[in-house]
Amino acid sequence: MKLYQHPMSTTCRPIIMFIADEGLDVEQQVVDILAGEQYGDAYKLVNPSCLVPALDDDDFPLIESSAILKYLAEKSGSKAYPKDIRARTRVNERLDWVNTNFYRSFGYGLVYTQILDPYKLTDAAAHKAQVLMGLSQAQRFLAVMNDHMLGNGATWLAGDDITIADYLASGIVSVGEVIGCTFKDYPNIANWLARMKARPNWQAANGAIQQWAEFVKGPTYVTV
Repeated sequence: MKLYQHPMSTTCRPIIMFIADEGLDVEQQVVDILAGEQYGDAYKLVNPSCLVPALDDDDFPLIESSAILKYLAEKSGSKAYPKDIRARTRVNERLDWVNTNFYRSFGYGLVYTQILDPYKLTDAAAHKAQVLMGLSQAQRFLAVMNDHMLGNGATWLAGDDITIADYLASGIVSVGEVIGCTFKDYPNIANWLARMKARPNWQAANGAIQQWAEFVKGPTYVTV
């Protein structure tokens, strides 16, 4: 089994950390997305979408982070993907919510529009409006996570125990630190992220966040 990844990737880091936490035997190959390796003919055979991550298990390919987490958790029998139908459905719901509503608004709408050229508008006024719209949408969904999912003393996103939903969400929430987000207005999220960071494999799996932050350091970003 081989995982194609890059350590800076928002959606690779949760899988890298899950593999480490569970002690899974998965070969990992870095795809140099900074040099454009993902667009090369060789990698297109792995993932025609030209994105990371991708997992290949004996000619069974998967190219979506949520599906990869589910597959690895199911195959390994991880408690992070519970068997009980209601508990598992709750995890699936959180994964879908994180991957669509939250990632779209926070990741692509607020963070990437400020630091990744393909998501920036060339017109300054239009770009500013785009970022502010992303901020508004991000705040909306951050409030849902903070008040509903992590409110009333909840420790994890889908129940009393950590699940693969927490892994995926932590990769997306933590990318906000690249632009300087502190989540001070969302204390439940800040405390939850601190719990994720306290796990023994966090730094090894997520250390590239600091490298990315240093690389884009300089401008004053719109943050939460």
